[in-house]
Formats: sequence, C-alpha cells, structure tokens
Amino acid sequence: MSCLAKVVSVAVLASACVAPTYQVILRNGLVVDGSGAAPVEADVALVNGRISAVGDLTGARARLDLDVTGHYVTPGFIDIHSHAGPGLTTAGLSHARPLLAQGLTTVVVNPDGGGPVDVAAQRAALEADGLGVNVAQLVPHGSVRRAVVGMVDRAPSGEELDRMKALVRTGMEEGAWGLSSGTFYAPGSYSENGELVALGEVVARFGGIYTSHIRDESDYTIGVVAAVDEVIEVGRGAGITAVVTHIKALGPSVWGASRQIIRNVESARADGISVFADQYPYLASATGLGAALLPRWAEAGGADSLGARLVDPVTAARIREAVVDNLARRGGADRIQFRRFVPDPSIEGRLLSDLAAERGFDPVDMAVELIRQGDASVVSFNMSDDDVHAFMTQPWTMTSSDGDLPEMDVGVPHPRSYGAFARKISRYVFEDGVVSLEAAIRSMTSLPAEVLGLAERGRIAVGWVADVIVFSPEFRDNATFTEPHQLSSGVVHVFVGGEPAVMDGAFLPRLQGRVLLKN
Repeated sequence: MSCLAKVVSVAVLASACVAPTYQVILRNGLVVDGSGAAPVEADVALVNGRISAVGDLTGARARLDLDVTGHYVTPGFIDIHSHAGPGLTTAGLSHARPLLAQGLTTVVVNPDGGGPVDVAAQRAALEADGLGVNVAQLVPHGSVRRAVVGMVDRAPSGEELDRMKALVRTGMEEGAWGLSSGTFYAPGSYSENGELVALGEVVARFGGIYTSHIRDESDYTIGVVAAVDEVIEVGRGAGITAVVTHIKALGPSVWGASRQIIRNVESARADGISVFADQYPYLASATGLGAALLPRWAEAGGADSLGARLVDPVTAARIREAVVDNLARRGGADRIQFRRFVPDPSIEGRLLSDLAAERGFDPVDMAVELIRQGDASVVSFNMSDDDVHAFMTQPWTMTSSDGDLPEMDVGVPHPRSYGAFARKISRYVFEDGVVSLEAAIRSMTSLPAEVLGLAERGRIAVGWVADVIVFSPEFRDNATFTEPHQLSSGVVHVFVGGEPAVMDGAFLPRLQGRVLLKN
C-alpha cells in the first residue's frame, strides 16, 4: 500500500510519510573545501546536484547516508591539461574509470594546440556514448593553423589570419573555454607571438584563457626562460589569462632555471598580468620521438617532406647533427623509454640505449631509423627534484596530468594517465611534505576553476555544484613507468553533479558527466 493510500489526515502524513531531508549525507569526514583552508571535521549534504549543507547535520536524514569517518571529503579534481578527449569519444573508454579512480570529475581537453578545429562536432562525439566525467574544450591553435596555412614555416597572410580568427571565434561561440597553443610543435612553432596575440584578443572577448606548451622547455631554440616570457607577453598583449602549461625545466642544461622563471612570473603578476602555470608531478615527460629530437625545419611541409629529407644524404646529415644535440638535451639515450610504436610493439617499455645496443646501432641512428619507420611515442626522464618542488610550491601552479585515456594493456604509457593526482597527494603531501594537503587540493580544485572561469565548481560550499569526492589516507598511485596500466587506489566515493559514479570503491555503470559550455 502506498504512503498516500495510508494517509487519513495531514497530521498522519506529517508524522508517517516525511521524505528524507537530503538525498545524500557524507558524515564525519575531514572536509578540505578547496579554498586552501585546513581540513575540518564536518558533514556534507547533497540535493539536486548541489551542495546543500555543510556542518553538523546530526538528526538530519538522507536517502543515502554514508559514514566517511577518517576519510577526506573534497571537491572533485579538475585536470586543466588532459589528452583524454580522443578516449572519451570511444564507447569502450568514455566511462573514464582511470580518471575517476584519481578523483577527477572534470577534464579540459585539446591542449598543446592539438585536437579538432570543430569543437561542436567533438562535443557531439563526446556525448554520443555518455561521459564518466565532465569535459571542457579548448580551441587548438595548431589545428587551426594547419587548416588555414598548412605545415608551412611562414607567417599567415592578412586574409589567412582573418580566417584563423573566424575559426577561433566560432569555437568560442560553440562553448570553448579558451585557446591552446603548442609553439614547441609544428606547425605551432612556425607562429610568431603577434599571431598568438591576435587570436588571443578574439578569445579575450569571450572571457576565455590562453594556455601554451611553450616554444622551448630546454635550450633547443630561444631557451625556457624566454619561452615562458612569450606566454606572459601574449597575456599582456591580448589582455587574457595566460597559462604556462606543464611547466618544467627540461634537461640537465637548464636545471635550476625554475628560479628565474618564478621571478619573471611573479614580476608579471605584480604588473597585473594574469599568469598561471600547471604541472604534473613526475620527473619524466612524454612526447613523440620526432618532436623530442627533430629540428622543426625538418618537419616543414608534413610527413612526406620529412621523409624526403631523411633519404637525401646531405639533408639527412644535417638532421642527424640536430638529433645528436637534442638527444644530449634530453640527457642521453638511457633516458628515453618507448611507450608506443605501432610498427613494432616489442620495443614498447624499452630504453633507446638498450634497443640500439641490441640491434647494433648508434643510438642517434636508431632514433632516426624509428622516426623514418613511423616515429614512436616516448617517455623522457629529464627533470630535477629541485625544479619540480620549486614550481609545485607556487600558489599560481595548478595540478594537471598531461595524460590521455589509454586502452588497458595497450602500449606502455606514461603513468600520469593513471596516477598524476593520486601521486601528488600520496608522495608530495603525505610522504615528502613538499606541499600541504590543503594547498594541493586547492591546486586541483578551486584554482583551476577560477582560472578557467568555471562558476560554482571547485569548492565544498553551499549552493555549489556537487562534484564531490571522498578518499582515504591510503590514496595512492599504483602506475609505474614499466607497469603503467594500474588504477590509483583509495578513492572511496565520487559524485559527479550530485550523482554517484563510484561507491565504496566500485564504479557504477551510469555515466554522469557532460560537456560544459562557457557561453
């Protein structure tokens, strides 16, 4: 018999059929609210996708009442730099379990100037099979430039720049949150700052941001300090928030450069320029073997042009000379590990130095031969603890993964795809004490929300969106460089938009994420 069928008066209804006050109560957790404040013990209640109460909720009731004593309750983490976009458009990966296991509830895709120019079409693909996490899109400068100018090392004409502006404007009108560039990579490396300022001015009119994989993270060309200054100048010239993405000092020749970079960023911020950075918590980077070792002039014109240069003896000799220098910048062949090579998967997980010795090649010639066969993606062990710590402790540095959403047991990806956020907390907070827990959580929640302009996300605050996670003190990354396909552990509950995505450490089948639109 239904409740209404049993009701004989309003008084009986009031006493016998009272609905729970809340949909969810998380009781007795250590709340780290994302603001940078220290943890406090409190209850958190959720209703209709929002946080409806924080404090002592003794006596209140809920349909789902969870005792989280001894666990941390925080806003869902926001990855400001994610390559998960392609995976999230795949039915077998759109569940985003490697991301949820890190506590991520929102990812920002199309970084480094890469990704689809048509963000509306990408949004449709993202939504086709549902999403385990929320997604915010950027307009990729490199793809826009390739579509208009091609792989040519020159400035755009006035008409071409207008077409690029129009593509960027359309992307922003479709709900993108900003412009990303990869001036280290071709064809983004062929652009000058004036081009980026002009496009940044378009984005600024929508309140968007500019993020950049800087032109040089080492001393390839202009040097890492000058490359950071370029991003600052785009922020200054376009009147836009600028982000130095996955900030680092790459290679022994520039170790210690963090000190000057920090001084320059602080000076710019004192001048009123809105400059930030993001960082993944590892000593190793990841990229393509060609991107790491080839001079950019060799890539002009695209893959066919590169192939022709590699078989021309004179030009190939010039390329080899550059590869010698660039491999030294990376610290040598024993610091390069293959993560994916479709023509020959047997090399995945191995070092360039070992492979070259086994096959009787000089490491430089081995690298050039692999590039000739189809390139390879690599992990490069090239950073110092001192620089990583220096950047990590800045109040303007956000946490990111720079990871993708890999298929389980395919290739040997960088472990950041599975463990970046867990690693920062387990190693750099709990083990090494480089940063406090409240500072780390702020760098993962309210700071990226503020930089991106995500309203009412990134805080445990009444009325804010209920992207909320609960994790234990044993929260840790399990992915390693040789065994990366391992989920992080210690996430107990995850709520995306107030709906459970993970309960008691188990993934739920329903996908709660959505594509977030800026305009």
